[in-house]
Amino acid sequence: MTVEQDNAAGADLADRITAVVDAYIDLLTNGTAEQIADLYASDATVEDPIGTDVRNTREQLVEFYSVITNMDERTATLKWKKVAGDTAVFEFTLVTGTSGMRFEITPVDVMVFDEAGKVSSMRAVWQASDLVQL
Repeated sequence: MTVEQDNAAGADLADRITAVVDAYIDLLTNGTAEQIADLYASDATVEDPIGTDVRNTREQLVEFYSVITNMDERTATLKWKKVAGDTAVFEFTLVTGTSGMRFEITPVDVMVFDEAGKVSSMRAVWQASDLVQL
């Protein structure tokens, strides 16, 4: 592989990663738990937040994201993202609401991707005090 081919392959993966992060944010607002789970590789792991039990099956991912997608109100807004190699780090704000209660959280997510551009692992950096009732 030449340097040009290597750079092109890296740029292609970076473009795919960027598209997946953008899709993730959009799906948190407008999608289903199944659509979000589709962004993940079949053997992916999710640790959200860091220090909690790792979810590693599609069923666990769908169950986890259903908590968000079943909310009456949900809006995710990307604040920033960085992509390097097979990894994306990004911060976003998620506002959710149900039963007259609203909450906001601003986590930093670290996603590692496989060669196909699927998320192979996601770790969310936040703590309980970051979850604010509005």
